[in-house]
Amino acid sequence: MFLQLAAVNTVVFTVKAMDADGDMLRYTIDPATLDSSYFRIDQSNSGNVVLDKPLDYETKTNLKMLIWAMETNTAERFSTSTEVIVSVQDGDDQYPHFLPCVPLSLELPVCTNPSYSTNVTEKQKNLVLKFSPGPVKAEDGDRGLDTPLKYSILSGNDWDRFVINSSTGQITLTKAAEDRRQTPFFRLNIMASQLDDPIKYSIASVLVRVVAENMYPPVFNQSTYKGFVVQSSSPAAIVSTYGNQVLLIQVSDLDFPDGRNPNVQYSLYSPSVTEGLYHITQGGVLIAKTDRLYAFDRHIIQVIARDEESGEEVSASVDIEVLQRGQATPRGTLTEEQFVRDIETGVISAAILLLLLTAALFLLLRMLRRKHNRQKLEREAKDERQHIEVLN
Repeated sequence: MFLQLAAVNTVVFTVKAMDADGDMLRYTIDPATLDSSYFRIDQSNSGNVVLDKPLDYETKTNLKMLIWAMETNTAERFSTSTEVIVSVQDGDDQYPHFLPCVPLSLELPVCTNPSYSTNVTEKQKNLVLKFSPGPVKAEDGDRGLDTPLKYSILSGNDWDRFVINSSTGQITLTKAAEDRRQTPFFRLNIMASQLDDPIKYSIASVLVRVVAENMYPPVFNQSTYKGFVVQSSSPAAIVSTYGNQVLLIQVSDLDFPDGRNPNVQYSLYSPSVTEGLYHITQGGVLIAKTDRLYAFDRHIIQVIARDEESGEEVSASVDIEVLQRGQATPRGTLTEEQFVRDIETGVISAAILLLLLTAALFLLLRMLRRKHNRQKLEREAKDERQHIEVLN
């Protein structure tokens, strides 16, 4: 075993071969072996193996080479060989880095620290923060040592609003934000340093956004939309709906006065057969690659709306028909919303008609009752006159 921090040109080890005749021996490292470039023999008859270039535990932990011993003063030049394995012991030469580690390049395995982020509302406090990516965690760059680390908030801790666990890196919000309009976010710099060597440290950025309290999820005004697109040789076209109107697929959010949530991002989930054929803008407009479509095809895709602040997601389906060239877009059909309106209108009309019929029946019964009473009075008057005549 050999420490990776050993200086170049130091003797790593010495090999020794025995010859029964006592002949002089010359030692060489087989250049065909994979790791022969790391070492050299300082003097051919000494057997001292010298480090020829720096070792790096993070790159290579074991080195192999083949060493030959050959007679130099005989005609036969008898030789023998042995395989030597050198285990590299890790040394404290790497700084800590935050996870996940994103290498700068394949040739340069140096990590770039991630930027952590999370959202809180104005009313929240005494809350353990959950970050993306998360959790906030660092590790020693020397994989073979794994030295314990200490976490601290280097800057941005407004009036000790945040507390960090020095051992785990867990961050807690202890005081609520007073007004998100004045303080829309907090940016912290978190430091992870080695306990045994504080000079070895790393710093990551933490963003805490203050958002409005989320009371309502975003919703689509329809569960299924109908769309049409005409096959064409042009590369792209906007998907339309009935009456050749532009198909708008948008959500409304009651947390906002106008129903428009600026934090909503739209995306498509499509089966493999339609992947890449459609694109949705952040305004809710569908664009089709018409030069890759075929007339009379029918595609059903799913639109996903995600609130980037709250993480809530909703989806709706879009039924798209590909029309042949020159075919007109259908003028209209009974949509679900229209169907509901028609039902409501029919119910109201039926209620009015029933009310009118009830009033007419009441008037008719009242007229019949008056007529009956009048006829009864006339009969009684007639009977009285006849009675008087009989008495006379």
